[in-house]
Amino acid sequence: MIVPNDILFAHISELLKEGKTVNFKVKGVSMLPFIVGDRDSVSIKALPFEEGDAVLAQLPSSAYVLHRVLKIEGTRVTLKGDGNLLGTESCSVTDVKGKVLAVLKKGEKRVEVNTPAYKRKIRFWNSLPYIVKRIYLAIYKRIFVRL
Repeated sequence: MIVPNDILFAHISELLKEGKTVNFKVKGVSMLPFIVGDRDSVSIKALPFEEGDAVLAQLPSSAYVLHRVLKIEGTRVTLKGDGNLLGTESCSVTDVKGKVLAVLKKGEKRVEVNTPAYKRKIRFWNSLPYIVKRIYLAIYKRIFVRL
């Protein structure tokens, strides 16, 4: 069954408000190389979040994104997908619906995202120069991602 994103994410947001953990399959390439769209799923719960966490957020345009928190300044949150080389989004702290607890690789193998090793990978990726990320993502998409 195909459900429009606005209906799906409104329902997911309600479940998160109730304190439930929600798993869903991710679409798109904005979180490459850590989350592969149309292959991986994520496990999300409404929990406190910090810079570096991947979160589900509703943007002012009403669109939902699963992106990483770049910075929190007061009540504003700046987000960016790991696979997005340029551009960021901004929303309110209250627009963040949930924090990613784990990535389910191919929907099965659970990768916990709060481990020191996983966080080191994220910090390393974010420290790479733009050109290195661009080349890596271009190769990665051609070899590993079937769009």
